Amino acid sequence: MWQTFLYYAVLTFEAVLGAFGIRLYEETSYEVVSRIGERIEIRRYAQRVAVQITLPFAGRASRNEAFQILFAYIAGANSSDLSRSGNMAMTVPVKVSSSERVAMTVPVQSSETDGEVFMQFFLPTKFTIDRAPKPLDGRVRLVERETETIASLRFSGSGHDFAAREAELIDSLSGTGWAPVGKPFSLFYDAPFTLPFVRRNEAAVSVVKTAHR
Repeated sequence: MWQTFLYYAVLTFEAVLGAFGIRLYEETSYEVVSRIGERIEIRRYAQRVAVQITLPFAGRASRNEAFQILFAYIAGANSSDLSRSGNMAMTVPVKVSSSERVAMTVPVQSSETDGEVFMQFFLPTKFTIDRAPKPLDGRVRLVERETETIASLRFSGSGHDFAAREAELIDSLSGTGWAPVGKPFSLFYDAPFTLPFVRRNEAAVSVVKTAHR
C-alpha cells in the first residue's frame, strides 16, 4: 500500500512543479552534433527503448487516449520479471506486486499521419528491450530505437502550431548540408497544464548528412 501511495505522491509533486516548467523527469540523452541558427540543433541519439501505440486519429481525443494508455503502462499496466530488483531510486517509482511502475521520461514523441496518431514514451536508460516490463494492453508495443540523428526546432507555447513549426524546420534545413528523412514529428517535454510560456516543445525530423554548403 505504501508503495502505491509513494508512487502517486511523487507523481503529484512532479506535476505541481511541472506546471511552472520545472522538470524532474529523466531526459533522453543526446549529443549535439551541430547548430543551425539559434533554435535548431542537430542531435545524435544512442540506441534506446520505447513503448508506443498507434490509434485511429479523431482529433485531440485520440492524442489524449494514446497518452493515457501509455501512461497506464508506466503506472503498472505491465508484466514484470524483475521481482528480484527491489526498490528503485526515489525519483523512480517502486515495483508493486507482479507489475512494475516505470519512471516518466521526456520527451514524448507524437505524430499524426494517414488518419492515425502515433505516440512513444522513451523508457529510462536502465531498461533494455529484454528487461523492460511487458505491456498488458495488446495495442502497446515495446520497440528498440536504433541510433539516429535528428534536427530539432525548439519553441514554447501551447503547441497548437506544430504543423507550422514543422514546415519552418524543413525550410530551415535547405542548404545546410542536412537533409530530412521521412516525415517530421513532435516532441513534448511538459504536461498540458504547464504554463504555455514556460513549455518546451520541439518540431523534429530525422536527418542525414549531405554535401557541405
